[in-house]
Amino acid sequence: MHAIALNSPAPLDANPLQWREVDTPLPGPGQLLIKVAACGVCRSNLHMVEGDWVDGGVPAISPIIPGHEVTGTVASLGDAVEGFAVGDRVGVQPLWWTCEECEYCTSGREQLCHQRKITGEHVNGGYAEYMLSNAAHTYHVPESLDLSEAAPLFCPGITAYGAVQKLDLGPGATVAVFGLGGVGHMAVQFARLTGADVIAVGRSADHLRVAREVGATRVVDASAEDPGRVLAESVDAAITFAPSDAVTEQALETLVWGGTLVAGVPVSVSGLPFNKAQTIKASILGNRAQMNEVLELAAQGKIRSVVDRFSLPQAPEVLGQLAAGKLRSRAVLENRTD
Repeated sequence: MHAIALNSPAPLDANPLQWREVDTPLPGPGQLLIKVAACGVCRSNLHMVEGDWVDGGVPAISPIIPGHEVTGTVASLGDAVEGFAVGDRVGVQPLWWTCEECEYCTSGREQLCHQRKITGEHVNGGYAEYMLSNAAHTYHVPESLDLSEAAPLFCPGITAYGAVQKLDLGPGATVAVFGLGGVGHMAVQFARLTGADVIAVGRSADHLRVAREVGATRVVDASAEDPGRVLAESVDAAITFAPSDAVTEQALETLVWGGTLVAGVPVSVSGLPFNKAQTIKASILGNRAQMNEVLELAAQGKIRSVVDRFSLPQAPEVLGQLAAGKLRSRAVLENRTD
């Protein structure tokens, strides 16, 4: 099979990614071999490729095939696999494996498992014609969903859903979403489903346009005005997907007293006035039940991913566009070579 392989992390302009032939893997016990249909391109892929996470042990193997939001069809089954058949439409998210025994795994918080393995970081991922998955963390994709459009549900979708689920939203509430890329445009939709008014905050004209398309009540162009000042103490909740201390400060400025900030990226807070009784929560991914809820909402037509389609060999080019902020929303690599 062919795949995009990373031999050693390096800046993109050093061409660390190669489109090459590799052995097609064989599924072991409890595993599936998936013929990849599509794989979303996430900024964390870029961080790994360029070596930003080497000190944290990522990538864990070398060479490695990136990609952690994957859809496809089952090509073959390993021993002791139940609930799947060859030809089934399936998807895989970043959480590739968990221990199933720790306090997090046994309490519906498996995304916090300290032994977890991440797709495309600890094991080979979806920038390939075929990949292995762990059956316990593989999901059936509803027949009504296009596999390319479904791929981002497995990272932006579950990430946004998990963040919104940490808030008590409903009719009459107002939430601001900061950072409107692949994850942000999904968060806008999940927040709107609660009945809340949703303010989308971003700097890209394309991102703001997509936010309007998917239901944002209002958009704020952060390149033209200061959201912290424009929205000062006017929103009940804010969600941040922009890894910027300045954005975090703006988000906190928008909160009413008693409001809540959910951080979907690392944040640094220089001060949190206790008299405002505000809350900061962190959120990463979601559990398996929530992943299935995301798929059901998409199958019902209540949420959708906005995608730009590319072929697998174009991965280096697409990552370059992502780094330059030129993507409209979520880029998806399709298993085609044209």
